[in-house]
Amino acid sequence: MLKELNRYLRHVMGPLIGVGALAYFAYHTVEGDRGVLAWVRLDKEILTAEMQLATVSTERQALEHRVLLLRPDHLDPDMLEERARAMLNMGRSDEVVIFGK
Repeated sequence: MLKELNRYLRHVMGPLIGVGALAYFAYHTVEGDRGVLAWVRLDKEILTAEMQLATVSTERQALEHRVLLLRPDHLDPDMLEERARAMLNMGRSDEVVIFGK
């Protein structure tokens, strides 16, 4: 009986070790540092960073346009008046001031 059990275990141990190794690698393929779940998380982080980049780029373009309007070679009278009023905190008596951002 002991010989039969010993023979049975010899035949079963190889496949059990193989299944164990397969389970180990399958787990780490999904859960590991470079697994599928980490890839999905990094993909979401990249998408968030790209959206922030788009927002910041739009804000930068708007600021660059405003700066361009204040350059001496392209001076815009309306922009100059707006900045002067903001810096001096003055306005005309018939104007209504609406504060923005």
